[in-house]
Amino acid sequence: MFATFTSALWAVMLELAPWLLLGAAVAGLLHVLLPPGFVHRRLRGPRGVLEAVVLGVPLPLCSCGVIPAGLGLKKDGATNGASVAFITATPQTGVDSVLVSASFLGWPFALFKVAVAGITGVIGGLVTDAVAGPGDDLGAPEVVDGRRTLRDGVEHGVEILQNIWGWLVFGVLASAAITTFIPPSTFAGFASLGPLGAAAVVLVISTPLYVCATASVPIAAALVAGGMPVGAALVFLLAGPATNVATVGAVYRGFGGKVLGVYLTNIVVGSMIGAWAFEALFELGGVAAHGGHEHTTWWGLASAVFLAAALAWFAAQDLRLWIASKRAVPSAAQVLEIRVDGMSCGGCVKKLTGRLQDADGVESVEVTLEPGLAVVRGGISPEAAGAVIEEAGFRVVA
Repeated sequence: MFATFTSALWAVMLELAPWLLLGAAVAGLLHVLLPPGFVHRRLRGPRGVLEAVVLGVPLPLCSCGVIPAGLGLKKDGATNGASVAFITATPQTGVDSVLVSASFLGWPFALFKVAVAGITGVIGGLVTDAVAGPGDDLGAPEVVDGRRTLRDGVEHGVEILQNIWGWLVFGVLASAAITTFIPPSTFAGFASLGPLGAAAVVLVISTPLYVCATASVPIAAALVAGGMPVGAALVFLLAGPATNVATVGAVYRGFGGKVLGVYLTNIVVGSMIGAWAFEALFELGGVAAHGGHEHTTWWGLASAVFLAAALAWFAAQDLRLWIASKRAVPSAAQVLEIRVDGMSCGGCVKKLTGRLQDADGVESVEVTLEPGLAVVRGGISPEAAGAVIEEAGFRVVA
């Protein structure tokens, strides 16, 4: 049984790795090519809702990254509708998620998922502005000067993978476990409920859970291979990434109960309609079922080995930071509290924490996203700490 599990595990890695790495590379290019300040300048009004969706669909941000990014858009002048549209559409898609979905479940499924995510994003944004208003006018956002380099793009792609490495590992392990240990008849029983019945059950299960858009694709593919209706898998990949306890709380705190009601209703109804429409429009036989490769390509093997090494490195880095955070701090250590601007997700927090932790004289670091703050303990000077923050790509707020 263990040999079967490890074989299934490696098969998932061979399928996932090439597309995941390609998606991260594309995300890095987008980061370099989009002018700084572009997002914050344009996301206003009904047109801003559409632009928020168009911009958010290819970005590989899961719930952990999209919430602070969406709240940052609102803070910098985007309307409520544009911010909600971005938060709705972005975690359901992403270049990496689309490519991985196509690899596991076929291009018709992947493109249909993008279409449903885009439509629900636009509808949610427009309804939000109609029901709750555009929000406070915070004025024109700050325009950040300077050009991003190719190195910035590479670092951005690496940060994205590092931010979700734990969920990637969970997704791969869960997919292999489902394939190995759960009889196909278990999921075939979903078919007896009909497309909408099965989708409703999956919706109830996935809504409160954190499901990363990319990392959950192998799980959905394994469920489909086991007999679950494809429409139910679509609900799993649409509602799961956009709804969980943390996301719901953040939307409520950032936008209020009225907007939260619009947000949840839109995702639930949109994903259910999407499941019904997919089952009506596509033959189930046209959807690829996850089952591993018959032939291993050199690029698949190289990508899988590289991704496995990267995941191990990410785990080691997070373990190192965790150990450093638990170290005792001498009572006489200097404490610096530095306000930081430019962080948009958990990956930014990890990046800045690691850079500051490696600086000479630093004993411990605590970085928070909301508010943007770095608490540095040790013998480092304010000027040196500020220089490290600037070199990491963020700004010190006086």
